[in-house]
Amino acid sequence: MNAQIMDVTLRDGSYAVNFQFSEHDTKKIGSVLEQSGVSFVEIGHGQGLNASNYKNGIALCTDEEYLASAQEAYQTCKYGMFCIPGIARLEDLNLLKKYGASFVRIGCNIDQVDDTEPFVKRAKELGLIVAANYMKSYTATEQEFELCVKKSMSYGVDYVYIVDSAGYMLPEDIKKYYDVVKRVDGPKVGFHGHNNLGLAVSNSLYAAELGFDLIDTSLQGLGRSAGNTSTELFVSLLYVKYGIKDYDIKSIVKFSENYVKPLVRNTGVYGLDIFCGIAGFHSSYMKYIHRVAAKYEVNPYELIVEYCKIDKINMDENLLVEIAKKLPKEDINLSQYGFDRFIGDEQKMK
Repeated sequence: MNAQIMDVTLRDGSYAVNFQFSEHDTKKIGSVLEQSGVSFVEIGHGQGLNASNYKNGIALCTDEEYLASAQEAYQTCKYGMFCIPGIARLEDLNLLKKYGASFVRIGCNIDQVDDTEPFVKRAKELGLIVAANYMKSYTATEQEFELCVKKSMSYGVDYVYIVDSAGYMLPEDIKKYYDVVKRVDGPKVGFHGHNNLGLAVSNSLYAAELGFDLIDTSLQGLGRSAGNTSTELFVSLLYVKYGIKDYDIKSIVKFSENYVKPLVRNTGVYGLDIFCGIAGFHSSYMKYIHRVAAKYEVNPYELIVEYCKIDKINMDENLLVEIAKKLPKEDINLSQYGFDRFIGDEQKMK
């Protein structure tokens, strides 16, 4: 088993702190991860390059400040940023080269791979390692997924990522898409799992056992919605099951508990996260659920499930309203559901 860790605490984990990681946090967290054996560290706004604004959430620092902090503090690990075409501009990739970053991960919905072509090609021109992150991978058939992989290969990617955006996937789903990549003799493979149904760690371990090359993790499991695979749990399992001693578990656990855990206010299991996992609903659309559930006085759990029976990829507000009109009204207090935890609107760019 040769899987390496891509720690995303400083990127996906930024959702959990309202994108308020500081330059000091970037230096400190990344340096400890590096010293503890982690090879890849992703930094910046949760939604990637050029994402800091009122629509997606304003980060404490600029992309340039985050990159400069990493360049100053990191010695051996590879660091980079996320990039969503339509939020990021092609010229934003130049910052990665300017500040010594090694990689960029280009995210798109699984049905929008065509949009990534100019970004992949520009990143390769800059000498960056490039990963194609297929958000909502689980919505594609095997044939559709194979076509996406072949397109990304033709653009020149180094990795393709199977992304469980809603914490919806089971182990057999992971294997299905992994087998597609191997069948077409595709690039290296990464896995990004969310924890809505409590499977992020076990799914990540399974992916590593299958032969995945990169596994995304984060300290305290921080990330959008229910969070990601916990770095400290994942490295502990690697040691317990396989005797892998590549990581300083004691340092990771101690630092995570003493430094990262106090940064986070919202902890525990939330029903909205669970129902995102049950239905395959991307949590960046949650404000539409909140608004429509409040207007039509319907249960948001039911609204999520019924909507995803029709569409797990995009948000059609007119369709959402039509579904809400058919649901029974309930006397509910929506303030108890924790809608304020969900930040950003990066999935709805039209």
